[in-house]
Amino acid sequence: MSESSIVAQGTILTVTLNAALDVTYRVDSLVPHGTHRVGPPEERAGGKGVNVARVLHALGEPVLATGLLGGDTGARIARLLAADGVPAAFEPIAGETRRTLAVADGRGATGFWEPGPEVTSAEWDAFRRRFAALLPEARVLVLSGSLPRGLPSDAYAVLVTDARRAGVPTILDASGEPLRAGIEAGPTLIKPNAEELAALLTSTGANGGVPEAAAAARALGAEVVVASAGPDGLVAVTSDGGWHARPPEVVHGNPTGAGDAAVAALARGLRDRTPWPELLADAVALSAAAVASPVAGAADLALADRFRPTVTVVPTAGDAPPLPATTVAAPLRSER
Repeated sequence: MSESSIVAQGTILTVTLNAALDVTYRVDSLVPHGTHRVGPPEERAGGKGVNVARVLHALGEPVLATGLLGGDTGARIARLLAADGVPAAFEPIAGETRRTLAVADGRGATGFWEPGPEVTSAEWDAFRRRFAALLPEARVLVLSGSLPRGLPSDAYAVLVTDARRAGVPTILDASGEPLRAGIEAGPTLIKPNAEELAALLTSTGANGGVPEAAAAARALGAEVVVASAGPDGLVAVTSDGGWHARPPEVVHGNPTGAGDAAVAALARGLRDRTPWPELLADAVALSAAAVASPVAGAADLALADRFRPTVTVVPTAGDAPPLPATTVAAPLRSER
């Protein structure tokens, strides 16, 4: 069977180059320097692109997860994806795929992320070949998360360029130099958070709030910028205008994976050419529903259905959510 034959019609292809085995501990209250007794840990296949793929699969959307997996941890991730029914075609590597640990106490989650394996140039070349075989049948490409050691900082830029040549719309959700380089390659959409936009703001010399920073990021090469404003929703800047989409209420829970749920909604909206106000309402509703879910890569779909018609979407003119405090030297926040 060829690689392209496993891509269903209308498939959204997600790339997770630094996948992880997500381990979650639950405690009544997280006390620094204290001892905590926990129950059996929860394990899930993770990494931002994997989370996007799982949400899309739960929504009944055709999706294929690809990327890099290695060692016993990588094998465990492959088994978990298969058990969840998420279609996957990962490239094997020699290094051990990382783990991430989240400690959730009902008010939020504290995360500990391992750096990931060392990837050789030969393994990167092998993934590029797999990617080239999968890309022609994809309708939307999602590139998410951090890069493992050994990959060049322009790895996402290379994949964005390949996608542009194939005519496949691309969503980039990354940080640091991979985000900067990726923007210059011209992705269809980027989804930074407010902190990442603040760092871009200092480098471009733009002034103002999230909409102004998003416009500055768009000027660097992205066609659309959809920025997360945390519990205040999403801010979008497109060629058709700008919008601020707000959830109907603040949802408390585990925010890990909320941005990935938003990316899942953005991906299917791009594929289906959904009008921006409707698309953003869907993304905010799914993101809020993911916060209510106890683990990353899942969303309470019934809650999303309840939220969706109550999301407020307004033009951003004169409505600029403030950026977080930052300095010129502030780095972009490292993504998972």
